[in-house]
Amino acid sequence: MNDNISHWWDHAIGYMICPVSYQDSNHDGYGDLEGILSRLPYLQELGINLIYLMPIFDSPFFDCGYDVSDYMKINPHFGTIYDLKALIAGCHERGIRLILDLPLNHTSNQHVWFQEALADPYSPKRDYYYIREGKVVGNEILPPNNWASFFGGSCWERVPNTNLYYLHVFGKTMPDLNWSNPALRQEIYRIANYYLDLGVDGFRLDAVSHLAKDLSFEDSSKPANPDGTVDDYDRFSNRPEMLDYLREFDEHVTKGRDVLTIGEVGDFMTPTQALSLVNYKDGPLRMVFNFDTAFDNDSVDSFDKADDEIKTDVLSLKRNFMRWYDGLYGKADLPLYWCNHDGPRLLSQYGSTKYRDESAKMLLTILLFLYGTPFLQYGEEIGMSNLHFDRIDDFYIDDSKRSEVASWRKAGISDDKILRYLNRTARLSSRSVMQWSKQAYAGFSSRPPYMPLNHNYTEGVDIASQMADPYSILNFYQYAILYRRQALVNDTVMNGPLSIIDPKHPDVFAYRHDGPMRLAVIANMRPYTTYFSFYSDIKDIKLHNYGDVLFQDHVFTLRPFEVFLLILQ
Repeated sequence: MNDNISHWWDHAIGYMICPVSYQDSNHDGYGDLEGILSRLPYLQELGINLIYLMPIFDSPFFDCGYDVSDYMKINPHFGTIYDLKALIAGCHERGIRLILDLPLNHTSNQHVWFQEALADPYSPKRDYYYIREGKVVGNEILPPNNWASFFGGSCWERVPNTNLYYLHVFGKTMPDLNWSNPALRQEIYRIANYYLDLGVDGFRLDAVSHLAKDLSFEDSSKPANPDGTVDDYDRFSNRPEMLDYLREFDEHVTKGRDVLTIGEVGDFMTPTQALSLVNYKDGPLRMVFNFDTAFDNDSVDSFDKADDEIKTDVLSLKRNFMRWYDGLYGKADLPLYWCNHDGPRLLSQYGSTKYRDESAKMLLTILLFLYGTPFLQYGEEIGMSNLHFDRIDDFYIDDSKRSEVASWRKAGISDDKILRYLNRTARLSSRSVMQWSKQAYAGFSSRPPYMPLNHNYTEGVDIASQMADPYSILNFYQYAILYRRQALVNDTVMNGPLSIIDPKHPDVFAYRHDGPMRLAVIANMRPYTTYFSFYSDIKDIKLHNYGDVLFQDHVFTLRPFEVFLLILQ
């Protein structure tokens, strides 16, 4: 790749779908591929031209499909390989690209590889995973080391009736794959090539920053948690071998193909580190998803804070977006998104249910006109917000929460605080059922869905109601997306230099592009009025979420979550 070539993803608006939650076509309470196919006319009209599907492979579904039990089989709840082929064809007929989420760091413990690895100590599959003997201390058999899992507790799970343990940096039902094994890597390349040969347009590569491990497996000397485990994620994050593995993946799978690969690196990578993966010259990936702008409101580990104490850190958001822009502009492509399936709903994170209409439109406008390829989480276009449960147990639909809750309780956090925290931050909300109409079960299915619905689908937070309202969030999204896709606008956003206006303003996120056009976005990210000085000459107001404009003597009076997209002279 080089910096004078434009690729199709430079002109794309991405849309992230959780298949189990999008549309149920066969009335079993689970979304499926045929359901997504039936909604392609809606998506085409919305203006998106790139769909990213969360995992669709066979899975016991302890972790929403990221625990794959068979990469070569579609989850029966979602359909068959023929349904996937029909979806690919349907997307391409409408000018929509389709990429699949491919979990590479781990499988399900029900995968045949893992079952064979446990059953036969001489099987080559045993080295597909990290299976090690425990440490004998007195009369106890303990894990091989003290590393902590992302989901709480030890990274190691004991194999019943043995002294063996297997490594899992996520949930205990998801043993990590041993990427240092060349035979395992060849299996992965075979799987990826199979789906590219079917016609998919690329992959989001799940958890790529964790593919390489510290193979010494020595204890960490960092401070221990109450349960004796240690949060030392450097032992399995961004290790040097990761780049070698991804270069080999590119060589065997994607090189020479016009496909998009996005590596998920979470919050474990700097722009400088990312550049080695995605630079135009020899980067093995096209983009990386980071989490740096997804949790800029102190909601992480905020057990002691009330909901009204959580406040968006606008200064940090501006710094985070710009450090990625400064690090990658002109050198690599960049994806943009506020939130995804691993966090709460965007509106509940950075917006407001009180100001649902205003804040949803504001957040879209900021994102759409920054540098990069925007990705929207399904449901953002109608202002979907967090689920609310009355019991901690209700969150166990997401199995990972069991171990996390157990760890929090061991740390002495009360159930009342845990419940408040989960209602505010749980990723279950971002995977909630799509709200199509006010009909029974939100038009998702003719029977009760696999998870509870948000009651607000009966209150106008649905597609059908907002289609009928010319001033709705949905219609604002459609107009804004189609405007962003105009050639001159896209050229300005992707190639015109980007700069923050008043980077020290604590409430307003404002920026401008100076390119073929001169664009500016001015957004109040607060539920209260603030003021913003602006001295450039305004030619036109292209997007605005209030009925009138309060601007006098070069000062905008910005009402709660008010936003402007301005064309400048």
